[in-house]
Amino acid sequence: MKKIIFAILALLTISSAAVIAARYTQNISADPDAVAKVGDQCPSFTVQMLDGDEISIDSLRGKTVLINFWATWCPPCNAEMTRVEKEIIERFADEEFVFLPISRGEKPEVVKTWRTKKGYKFDTGLDIATEIFPLFARTGIPRNYLIGPDGTIVYYEVGYAPQPFNEMVKKIEETIKNAKK
Repeated sequence: MKKIIFAILALLTISSAAVIAARYTQNISADPDAVAKVGDQCPSFTVQMLDGDEISIDSLRGKTVLINFWATWCPPCNAEMTRVEKEIIERFADEEFVFLPISRGEKPEVVKTWRTKKGYKFDTGLDIATEIFPLFARTGIPRNYLIGPDGTIVYYEVGYAPQPFNEMVKKIEETIKNAKK
């Protein structure tokens, strides 16, 4: 009986690993929900920030930009955000880099309460009427778009898991490094 249970557990473990591996090795260019893809110019938009400022993506040309679409109610978004401050914002603070998180479809007071509760210091954009997100995708958050200094989308990912997050950080580093050449 123990051998059967062990065999079942082993099969479940292998199956789970295969599903996870397939998810992260899939061809992201086949993402049916993506509107903006690698190689495209980043769509133009202006976003209202929680602190009241407005940021035009076009004004950030010359910098590497990570656009992060998220929501306070999204568990994977929250898991990802626990890593952002140290592993992205602080790590690239001395570079020509901008982290531009954009809350999808939420009111300012909801986002402000979330930020205060979590203790985050970074500002965030507000796509209250969900007008910016559809320029990039139909569904799926968290959704990250890495924009090169020339305004081209160089990388994107959907969802959150530790290994793809690590890969994204490496891609940010590589994009910044290439811009210095």
